[in-house]
Amino acid sequence: MQEKIKKMTGARAVLILLSVVMLFAAFPVTGSAKDAGDMKLCPGGMAFGVRLYTKGVLVVGISEVKSGGRCVKPAKDAGIKTKDVILTADGKETDSVKDLSDAISDSGGSGIKLTLSRDGREMSVTLTPVKGDDGRYQAGLWLRDTTAGIGTVTFIDPDTGEFGGLGHGICDIDTGELMPLKRGTAMSVAIGGIVKGKSGKPGEIKGYLLPGKSGSISVNSDRGVFGAFTGMPDELPDPLPVGTRNDVTEGKAQLICTLGDDGAVYYDIEISKINRDGRDNRNFVVKVTDRRLKERAGGIIQGMSGSPIIQNGRLVGAVTHVMVSDPAVGYGIFIENMLDAMSEGK
Repeated sequence: MQEKIKKMTGARAVLILLSVVMLFAAFPVTGSAKDAGDMKLCPGGMAFGVRLYTKGVLVVGISEVKSGGRCVKPAKDAGIKTKDVILTADGKETDSVKDLSDAISDSGGSGIKLTLSRDGREMSVTLTPVKGDDGRYQAGLWLRDTTAGIGTVTFIDPDTGEFGGLGHGICDIDTGELMPLKRGTAMSVAIGGIVKGKSGKPGEIKGYLLPGKSGSISVNSDRGVFGAFTGMPDELPDPLPVGTRNDVTEGKAQLICTLGDDGAVYYDIEISKINRDGRDNRNFVVKVTDRRLKERAGGIIQGMSGSPIIQNGRLVGAVTHVMVSDPAVGYGIFIENMLDAMSEGK
């Protein structure tokens, strides 16, 4: 099955996110922005696949159940809302959609005590399933427990094999919520083609995940995903010093990305509108100036999120967004912010 990337649009920019491709279908990390100026990391630029399994199950929708000739909403009546994460059912962890489905099916219509996570707080509710017209006990819930897709590696620690990528988190395609991570797998990718970006329609890297595991994912944060490779990638680039936010200047720089069989390629860009106080994933504007990248992809496209940005011989950040109105323009994140998120996720 091909697992492709899909966009989520905002007022002016589209966040380059991994798509959710399955409805039903991390080990310690080191490094901190406090010592970023003394670090050396290998720049990435290679594509990688991610498969995440959620901690609990994510509620992506509430629906009606037809029961005895009328329509009822057991989940809504219990106080469950879209974006809630169901952690336990009658004290047992809900590690998958199947776990909760089985609890509902076996309830006999009796109440099930659920532990939910909502906006960072845990709460308890009682869900009372009803027998549907098909004879099965139901709750009127749409759930998700896994997602997968393709992105770009930003950096690799040559001493440990730990890595960071994307520069933003992996969010649910329906709710926009950061996927709560239980465990994740990094996988190799085969790139099958490029959809060129146009004004109003961002492009994308088309590809699919290859069998086998190349590493693990331990952190899914709003400033990137982080983990460790089980073995170092082939032809690992030489380490570069890490640049702090104060090292980033307006002007020329380069990004590194993989768009095909020619591997990771450097492309020219310009950096502007730097927000040195920014702690999120949009800290400066990136403009593609390289004719090769414009001709090949139209500019920044989905799947390039995480592409490392090099300026004055230092690894200073990564690409995170593309403007809907102009695919040659997007946003970047300071590498410091990614390293902070990596450290906080320990």
